[in-house]
Amino acid sequence: MKKNKRILIFSFLLSFVSILQAQELKPISKSEVLSRVSENNQSLKISEQEFKQARADFRQTNAVFLPNITASHTAMATTNPLMAFGSKLNQEILTQNDFNPVLLNDPSQIENFATKLEIQQPLINLDGMFQRKAAKSKMEAMSLKTERTQDYLVFEVDKAYMQLQLSYKAVYVLDKALEAAIANKKLADNSFKQGYLQRADLLNVEVRVTEVQNQLQMAKSNVQNASNYLSFLMNDDSFVVYTPTDELTVTTISLEDKKVSENRSDIKAMQLASNAYEAMNKADKMAFLPRLNAFGSYELYDDQIFKTDANGYLFGAQLSWDLFQGSKRFGKAQKSKAEFEKSKLEYKQYVSQSRLELNKAKRAFLDAENKLKLTSLALQQSEESLRIRTNRFKEGLEKTSDLLIAETQYAQKELEYYQTIFEYNYTQAYLQFLTKE
Repeated sequence: MKKNKRILIFSFLLSFVSILQAQELKPISKSEVLSRVSENNQSLKISEQEFKQARADFRQTNAVFLPNITASHTAMATTNPLMAFGSKLNQEILTQNDFNPVLLNDPSQIENFATKLEIQQPLINLDGMFQRKAAKSKMEAMSLKTERTQDYLVFEVDKAYMQLQLSYKAVYVLDKALEAAIANKKLADNSFKQGYLQRADLLNVEVRVTEVQNQLQMAKSNVQNASNYLSFLMNDDSFVVYTPTDELTVTTISLEDKKVSENRSDIKAMQLASNAYEAMNKADKMAFLPRLNAFGSYELYDDQIFKTDANGYLFGAQLSWDLFQGSKRFGKAQKSKAEFEKSKLEYKQYVSQSRLELNKAKRAFLDAENKLKLTSLALQQSEESLRIRTNRFKEGLEKTSDLLIAETQYAQKELEYYQTIFEYNYTQAYLQFLTKE
């Protein structure tokens, strides 16, 4: 029986290849799909860029610790009395004659070239510290989001590859059904010519052949659709028709200890997002406190460009306190508080919803397991029924309508059996996705 099955599968593949000969057929395994998706999938690349964006935002908060250093070179010419006197003073070229009131009030044009090196060093910046903490939580959340995207793509590849397998099974079943329908039509034609069959019965057989042909065409379109979706996941624009090298077989897992873990990457990301909102709320509160910054500068002056005959330095510390900003700061703190409370509620809701999905998936798995046993039994029964009715029809002992019903039922049960295998394996993959830590 296994030998006959292999012959049927081989003949099915040959017929399918001849139909799709204008298109490239490419064998592919699920492991190859996973490898190409991990390298080329656009959603994964987008998620990685979002993480890099969050990491860059976090690195910007290094300004809370690191100094701000600037260098400048300024050239100017002036007859402004105050600026002219000050420029001479900075250049250390002031003489007794420069105190002449006439020259003080109406100086000649003075050129001044200044090179300045400035440094500002934050010492105490509490709101900046909490902003940095929020940025770090956001960065870690984006990292976990990327991880969850990878988990989702593994699950999506499982589903898409099984859909491709199921589509080929449907083509295989309907191809066999078409062969049987054509063979029955030949028998019906002979019986009609010999006067053993009415015209209406012959038309029913012809209708059956047409129905199977239509179903087969739709099944072949589903093969192309499943192949195209795999191409999309792999970011492949060639859109060839793939043939699965792995068989659609029943896989089994244990339901014991399957639960939603708070260590699951997306749930941890939600928690980190809530932590970020909490840190931002604290940062808004700390904005009411003063800031302490140190500063210093080193300056070089001359009346010729890039000369440094005179120099001087300045350093000190500044304690600044924005006492009131028109209640803007109060509103901002209230808003961040509301955002933090909202994030906590969203986290609880997300965890609860995930547990709900897990319970539904467990029930769906048990239903699929039971359905698999029943469809397997129904397939065996319908196959035996078709065999008996086909033999009786050849001997003229069976009605055409009964044979057509048995033939249709067998094809339906075989398709249902493979569909149930798909559902059974899919629910297991979904359970693993929901419970992955």
